[in-house]
Amino acid sequence: MVRTGEIRRLAPAALGNLVLAAVYYGAAKIGLLEQVVIAGAVVTPLWPPTGIALSCLLLLGLRMWPGIAVGTFLVISTLTRPDLAGFGVVAGNTLAPVCACLMLRRVGFHTELDRLRDGVALVSLGAFAAMVISATLGSGTQVLTGSLPAGDFWRTWASWWVGDAMGVLVITPLVLAFRTVRPFRDVPLYRWGEAAALLVTAVMVSLAATRTSLSVLFLVFPVIVWAALRFQLIGAAPCVLLMSVFAISAATGRYGPFTGRSLLESMVNLQAFNASAALTALLLSAIVTEQNTIRRKIEQVCQELAEVVDRLAPGESRRRWPPER
Repeated sequence: MVRTGEIRRLAPAALGNLVLAAVYYGAAKIGLLEQVVIAGAVVTPLWPPTGIALSCLLLLGLRMWPGIAVGTFLVISTLTRPDLAGFGVVAGNTLAPVCACLMLRRVGFHTELDRLRDGVALVSLGAFAAMVISATLGSGTQVLTGSLPAGDFWRTWASWWVGDAMGVLVITPLVLAFRTVRPFRDVPLYRWGEAAALLVTAVMVSLAATRTSLSVLFLVFPVIVWAALRFQLIGAAPCVLLMSVFAISAATGRYGPFTGRSLLESMVNLQAFNASAALTALLLSAIVTEQNTIRRKIEQVCQELAEVVDRLAPGESRRRWPPER
């Protein structure tokens, strides 16, 4: 009887970890489509599995860490023969999102990203600070095993860290935002029209900014501001992902604004763009959401105050509110 109860308790966690490992593997294969090789190490400008891993830990708990480890091991097995360096990568890719989750919980992070402090915490702790672990363990074990020359450590480390950090900044807000989607029947028709116009505009502007040799990547920022002001994170996060994909494709293909630039120059410009777009969308959306929440709370308090006045002096709230100027 106890054994059956244990199985029933552990089965959902085991199934969830298997699903996470499969999703992690699939996201990694997508991320590797735009891989670059630096000093023999395979890195990506945007590593989606890291963002997915952190999202699952935040939403489902730390019990999901085995799925991250298994998914990372499967990815490494398809790229090379697992060795000590590979296990270092597994350890780093697992510990980084776990530490990010623990730090975010410590500061009272809201997965709704409805406060500016949540956006700042995700950027500073979840992306920039925690991803130092994966970059250090991954690059360090490769140097120790001789897979990576010691002189190339910092260049590989920086590329690794930026790729993981961008995965958190771009993918994690997107996953968390979809938890707040309202049922389709509750969305007014005009909002669907505006969302369609936003999507078309985002695609057209992204194409124009990444297909011309002129340095006009800044054209995407008015679209991000539009998405954040009108739709908050549920609108801004997909726009950032879309724009990042177009920019990464242009940078790795060396066309558009990246024509004639070296790999290092292309990666620096690309990651500066990705980080700026993600930070703008995340922080502006958090500010707007926080202000909307405050407004709704004030309206609720005013309504409750009016009801109290009505009970004490019937009709007074309607006669005296709003006050005359």
